[in-house]
Amino acid sequence: MTFFSDLVDFSQPSLWIAVVSILFNPIYWNIVARSEYRNKTLTKLVGGNPRLGCYGLAVSIFSLGILRDHLYNVALDEQPKSDILHYGEFKLLSAILFLVGSTLVVSSMWKLGVTGTYLGDYFGILMSDRVTSFPFNVSNNPMYDGSSLCFLSTALWKGAPVGILLTALVYFEYKVACLYEEPFTYEIYAKRDREQAQNGSSSKGPTSSRAKKDL
Repeated sequence: MTFFSDLVDFSQPSLWIAVVSILFNPIYWNIVARSEYRNKTLTKLVGGNPRLGCYGLAVSIFSLGILRDHLYNVALDEQPKSDILHYGEFKLLSAILFLVGSTLVVSSMWKLGVTGTYLGDYFGILMSDRVTSFPFNVSNNPMYDGSSLCFLSTALWKGAPVGILLTALVYFEYKVACLYEEPFTYEIYAKRDREQAQNGSSSKGPTSSRAKKDL
């Protein structure tokens, strides 16, 4: 127990603030996006323009992601450090993980655009074809996986063991979010396909490979 307490200082408020921030973000964007899908909440607030509403949600999600990352870094700075993690090999691993994670995040945003990344389908802004090229050919959820790698990279770079625990929390939360989000997103596109079939239009098929958010 003494060994564990030497690695993690649970008495630091910054640790729990970071935990709350990590947990809050996906809950926020799912609640707001589903409210938009069912009630057109944001679209109504911006005068009936769904694209403008999506951009507004994108700004809020991105800003919350920046705040979460800042709080995460503050928490790591105030936590005990491990001499082992300060070895050069871990610094090199950290740099590699950051490069890979950033590549996954940036390339997925590039392929999907703002509305594809930030829940545009909940606003009725649907993609016509499923994205299957890089990074979606190496990860079903490249933004989530890439973000998790960046969290781990930061923990190793700062030599803070608590960052590894927080990264595990981030990764687990993203997995839960996928279980919650993907069936709903699939149904949005399935509904579009059924409507197209009824109207005699050609159907493109569901676009379930869509990255998300902040990260």
